[in-house]
Amino acid sequence: MELRVLRYFLTVAREETVSRAAELLHITQPTLSRQLAQMEYELGTTLFEHRGRRIVLTADGLLLRRRAEEILELVDRAEQEMGHSGEELQGVIVAGHGETAAMRQLADCVAAFHQEHPLVRFSFFSGTADVVKERMDRGLIDVGLLMEPIELEKYDYIRMAQTERLAAFMPPDDPLAEKASILPEDLAGKPLILPTRYQNMMQNWMGHLFREDNVHFLTNLPTMGGIMAAKGLGYLLTIEGVLPFRDLDKLAMRPLKDCEALHSVLAWKRGQPASPAVERFIQFAKCFWGID
Repeated sequence: MELRVLRYFLTVAREETVSRAAELLHITQPTLSRQLAQMEYELGTTLFEHRGRRIVLTADGLLLRRRAEEILELVDRAEQEMGHSGEELQGVIVAGHGETAAMRQLADCVAAFHQEHPLVRFSFFSGTADVVKERMDRGLIDVGLLMEPIELEKYDYIRMAQTERLAAFMPPDDPLAEKASILPEDLAGKPLILPTRYQNMMQNWMGHLFREDNVHFLTNLPTMGGIMAAKGLGYLLTIEGVLPFRDLDKLAMRPLKDCEALHSVLAWKRGQPASPAVERFIQFAKCFWGID
């Protein structure tokens, strides 16, 4: 299967019409249709089905789209990394991260590195630690800013000195906003909004006061949870620094009393080949945070 045909396939999947995809690809519609038919013949499956005037992906087509996107992303990155032979450091570094206070530290490090190597570009990917790790394992992310607790056996990493407190977010006129910190009993029987990664931690903190039916909403990233908390739909329990640009007139934050503090780590896959730009950035980050 040729890379060119994979790009054809993704264009048709995106446009949901062969005629429009052919225009964008600057080829004739019969040629594109033949290429798709040949791809289906080689794979022994149907990739598209007609729905009115649109064509949409079948289950096998959806799977191929995911793999094709990964393949072409890796190919594009390889071409970028191999295409620079000059003395000036160039390339693209893909950094994954969750939404934590440590993003500011990462931004400071990236800004300092960019001053020394202005031709190196960064591509940022937001996601939970589990999603970032999965993409690191597949070679789609070079370095990841991960929030503990996280399994790091396969990774080298730098642990950030700054701790991350867990906190409750609520409207400023909520009665709990008058408290300096929040106790488990303050939230007993209250509607909760929880990140999926911290559900067990919150259950341990609240102990016997925690009830599953009080968890009204779950989120993977906190932005939507913050919006819902500001509307009074529940108390968002998450990392204090995840909403650095929150509107103080709409959303108050109070730390959770005696709840375990967490650390972030900047991690990369141990033993995985890296481009010169990535290797230089890792060494720079170690110096930046006083490791080397």
